[in-house]
Amino acid sequence: MSAQPPDRPDRAGDPALLDRAGLRDRVQRALAAFLAGKRDTLTAIDAGLVPLCDAIEDLVLRGGKRLRPAFGYWGYRAAGGTDSDELPAALAALELVQASALIHDDVMDDSDTRRGGPAAHRRFAALHRDRGWAGTAAGYGQASAILLGDLCLVWSDELLHGSGLDPVALARARPDFDAMRTEVTVGQYLDLLAQASGETGTDQAVKVARYKSASYTVARPMLLGAALAGAAPPVRAAFRRYGLPLGEAFQLRDDVLGVFGDPARTGKPAGDDLREGKRTYLVASAFELAGPADRAALAAGLGDRGLAPAGVDRLREIIEGCGALDRTERRITALRAEALAALAAVPLVAQAAGMLAELADAATRRHS
Repeated sequence: MSAQPPDRPDRAGDPALLDRAGLRDRVQRALAAFLAGKRDTLTAIDAGLVPLCDAIEDLVLRGGKRLRPAFGYWGYRAAGGTDSDELPAALAALELVQASALIHDDVMDDSDTRRGGPAAHRRFAALHRDRGWAGTAAGYGQASAILLGDLCLVWSDELLHGSGLDPVALARARPDFDAMRTEVTVGQYLDLLAQASGETGTDQAVKVARYKSASYTVARPMLLGAALAGAAPPVRAAFRRYGLPLGEAFQLRDDVLGVFGDPARTGKPAGDDLREGKRTYLVASAFELAGPADRAALAAGLGDRGLAPAGVDRLREIIEGCGALDRTERRITALRAEALAALAAVPLVAQAAGMLAELADAATRRHS
């Protein structure tokens, strides 16, 4: 296996790192072809379904790093799998699971934007207002987005099992695909529960991160690839030991960006996670480390939808000043090291193992 790559923060998240096999373009083409077919099917039912088609295509085809297919692909190759024309379509199913999670997450968080454009529920609310329809625009937007997210989840199954891969391989992969969708759903609920209950402990924050993001971002895509390749149990165990800590580190980086990120790069307003009241590891650490006055200020501002920029800046100062940001960065570094150590524990195809090491860097040193 190749050695761990040196730190290259300037290349973090660089699409070239994820595309040694032309994977991004191949996944994009598979998604575009699948969604074009679904557009034909839906518009044959009723012209009123055109906005659904437009919204799905805009979200799925407009952006995204394709990290999940990349982890699935290089897990497959590291386990000895041979590339095929059908593989990108199977892995593209992961992007539809991601789209479903994003759409539903934006509804639950009442977010305004996603990937630099309006969130799905905002988009449909605007359509309702423009057409002057009956009822409330907000209610129509939320209901439409929920259905849109459901549709993406249904289609993810169809895309995977209609990919053309060997049915025996697909049957091996089915348990991981099913478990992944269950885990991300219950992880979303645990996140919602933490916000509603005011839970501020770091242990619960870690659990939310592992189920809401870590599993379906890294671990399950890799296990899916391993299953498609017919990997032996020791390889699957190593992939799990790599995927769970790295997936958690990915989510922690996302949490840092949600508070300190540049909106021009993240596609979301600065401080939105604070206004939404996210009980992340970063925020939980601040509650543990800050003094009484700062904890009170953090509790008062967290979840305030009308929090002004000055209020966001104040909460950032508390989070950074008490050492919570530094603690989170140290945990990201430790989790990445743990993941890379797991790769060294089993024999893998060298080129693919090297790419998994580079992906660990890209996933945790990104800026968006």
